[in-house]
Amino acid sequence: MKVYTTDKIRNVVLLGHGGSGKTSLAEAMAYLSGITSRMGRVEDGNTVSDYSKEEQKRQFSISTSVIPIEWEGYKINILDAPGYFDFVGEVEEAVSAAGAAVIVVNGKAGIEVGTEKAWELCEKYKLPRFVYVTNMDVDNASFRQVVEDMTAKYGKKIAPFHLPIRENEKFVGYVNVISETGNRWQGKEVVPCEIPEYSKPNLQLCRDTLLEAVAETSEEMMERYFGGEVFSEAEIRAALRTNVCDGSIVPVSMGSNTLCQGVYTLLDDIIKYLPSPENRQVAGINMKTNDIYHADYDFSKAKSAYIWKTIVDPFIGKYSLIKVNSGVLKTDDLIYNVDRDIEEKVGKLYVLQGNKPLEVPELHAGDIGALAKLTAARTGNSLSTKALTVKYGKWEISKPYTYMRYKPKNKGDVDKISQALQKMSHEDQTLQIVNDAENRQTLLYGIGEQHLEIVASRLLNEYKVEIELTKPKIAYKETIKKTSDVEYKYKKQSGGHGQYGHVKMRFSPSGDLQTPYVFEQEVVGGAVPKNFFPAVEKGLQDSVEKGPMAAYPVVGVKAVLYDGSYHPVDSSEMAFKMATIQAFKKGFMEAGPVLLEPIASLKVTVPDSYTGDIMGDLNKRRGRVLGMTPAPGGKQIIEADIPMSSLYGYCTDLRSMTGGRGEYVYEFARYEQAPSDVQEKEVAERASKLAENSGEE
Repeated sequence: MKVYTTDKIRNVVLLGHGGSGKTSLAEAMAYLSGITSRMGRVEDGNTVSDYSKEEQKRQFSISTSVIPIEWEGYKINILDAPGYFDFVGEVEEAVSAAGAAVIVVNGKAGIEVGTEKAWELCEKYKLPRFVYVTNMDVDNASFRQVVEDMTAKYGKKIAPFHLPIRENEKFVGYVNVISETGNRWQGKEVVPCEIPEYSKPNLQLCRDTLLEAVAETSEEMMERYFGGEVFSEAEIRAALRTNVCDGSIVPVSMGSNTLCQGVYTLLDDIIKYLPSPENRQVAGINMKTNDIYHADYDFSKAKSAYIWKTIVDPFIGKYSLIKVNSGVLKTDDLIYNVDRDIEEKVGKLYVLQGNKPLEVPELHAGDIGALAKLTAARTGNSLSTKALTVKYGKWEISKPYTYMRYKPKNKGDVDKISQALQKMSHEDQTLQIVNDAENRQTLLYGIGEQHLEIVASRLLNEYKVEIELTKPKIAYKETIKKTSDVEYKYKKQSGGHGQYGHVKMRFSPSGDLQTPYVFEQEVVGGAVPKNFFPAVEKGLQDSVEKGPMAAYPVVGVKAVLYDGSYHPVDSSEMAFKMATIQAFKKGFMEAGPVLLEPIASLKVTVPDSYTGDIMGDLNKRRGRVLGMTPAPGGKQIIEADIPMSSLYGYCTDLRSMTGGRGEYVYEFARYEQAPSDVQEKEVAERASKLAENSGEE
């Protein structure tokens, strides 16, 4: 592939609802630009961007893939992002590397939740965008309906650049609103044609909207417009480019991906209207001076780049996908990784076409490429020269809140699994592995249940190891509410030395749920010698790890050793430790034992119309609603305290209640006493497990 300068580059992310046609649009673009000689189909699993076995099996995108295409002397880096919400991290990474977006809308289904989310992302990061309506060759696809719905939702900035021409229920061509011309398809070619009568009133409306937007670009234009002057096509296009780049106009075009109709025009429009990197800004921190470094995709400045994605594939190896923020990166350059404090040699430079690496001699500012085998590099790292070290801010990636417990099917695979998961978490920042030592379980965090299921499937297919996903154990704790006074004598005689340890202890609530226990001694007159006090404390340490009630960790207990006795020969540390363990069991169960459950502070953001359903559901889950706050975009943030045990499966339930529009975040708040039914259930489960284990023995 040729080397392209900054002004000849466009970085465009394809966003939209799952199944709206992003991958088939990318495929049509690849075919038209000559990358492929025949168009692949998602159903056949042979598209350029969905190259992984999981994607081919499931027939939807799981990760973002890059397809750089050459078009009319320009390079367009197409980023095909997934549409399903479980892979939102991939979408956020793609948006971080893009300079503009094409929101793909299915002409049959119209605006879907994924369309709204794509729009919100573009608004958040101020991305110029196009709306592209697919499936226009399908009978019941309605371009007019999509435009009307988009205008009702997002206002006057929605501007159709084309209108469909249909004959005998078939999509045969389009009217260009800017040039006021009709065009029909003949095979791959486009030939001029008459504008149908039914399109003329609509054409006039759309054109008036465009001309008003053009007039608003400057006072001079406004005067000319009101003076009745006619703008030339070149003037209209120049003004529209300004409008599109600043987001005050969002053009709408359409086509059929499978027939490759309308895609040619879309590629032309991407070059004409969407900004090159030199029209966008990016800044980092100069680590030597602590000043802001305005890189702004300026090729004349010192080289710097940002790793926006990592690919770790057992078959093709590891690639760090970079966006060059300034300067020109060349083969064999030395680059300094600010975050890892390591200098590495670049070696070869690549651009990835799906999973196919193509070697290039250099990458100019604003371009997207890949570096192989950067051992220490991770997603989010900043690369620069050692002379001018620049650090870029990390991009915001969604935090995972859905978690499940995982166990290896085969005990011998533990190391292999942890290595594979580590590689996968380098690739996917929304995947987290947490070792919950207190409850003896390892947890896998992801965006949703489907996300975790795909992780398990990838482990099996790519890394040849199998895991079992199960419901996680809740981190309950045990404590006491009352006071008890107990004694325990540990005696064993077995020829020769015996064992003797005798303790009298009081147990009461310490009032501090942050620490397991407080140990004090009030022994008078050496009833228990000082050298056995550490053994008593060791007995307490062992006891609080697994409480006597339901084997959960113990907190908030005060233990006082006030008396006891010893034997000059038979007493030992071991004997006093055992006596303490038994005294603790007895004393704990006599001091009003209770189960504490973890409570989370939950925030659910939903459109107004769903608030009633959400609050009703939270009540069912033993949640306490604390209040509601209005949020932008006609939404409400509902705040509640809820037991952690009630959050299992909440992601799926919230999506089904809100059609995918609801979002939630939570964090651990505190421990509270569990209701008696929860406590009884846990104690009963503990008893049945003990019975099972003794039965096995």
